[in-house]
Amino acid sequence: MNAWMVWATLAGAVVILELFSGTFYLLMISFGLLAGAVAAFLSAGTSVQLLTAALVGTAATLALHNSQYGWKGNKDAARDPNVNMDIGQTLTVSEWQEQSGGRYTSRAMYRGAMWDVELQHVTGYPGEYVIQEIQGSRLIVRPV
Repeated sequence: MNAWMVWATLAGAVVILELFSGTFYLLMISFGLLAGAVAAFLSAGTSVQLLTAALVGTAATLALHNSQYGWKGNKDAARDPNVNMDIGQTLTVSEWQEQSGGRYTSRAMYRGAMWDVELQHVTGYPGEYVIQEIQGSRLIVRPV
C-alpha cells in the first residue's frame, strides 16, 4: 500500500469519527491528513508529509475556531435571554429599600409570584424596570 493511500485511509477514518462527534474539528484534521496524502502522492519525503499534514490541519482548525461556527465561550446563563425567557422582560417595583454599598432591594410580584429584586449603582424609584439577570430567586434589574 502506497503512503498516500495510508494518509487517505486515515483521513477517511477521521471523517467517520467526525460523524459521531457532531463538531467540525475532526473534519479540519482530516483536511490535514488529505494534505499529507497529496504530499505523499507528489513523492515528498516522510518528514515533509508529516509537516504538511500538521500545518494544514492546524491552520484549518484555527480558521474554524475563529469563524462563526467555531467554539464559543460559555455565556453566563443568568444573563442569556436564549436560556432564560425572563431576561429583558419588565416588572413594576413599588418601593425600594436602600442597602449598604449603593444597592437597593425590594420584593415585587412577577409572573404570579413574589421575587427578590435588586438594583445596583442607581437610585431606586418606584416604576418600571427591565430584568438584566437572574441569580437564584433574585432578579437583577435596571431602569427602563
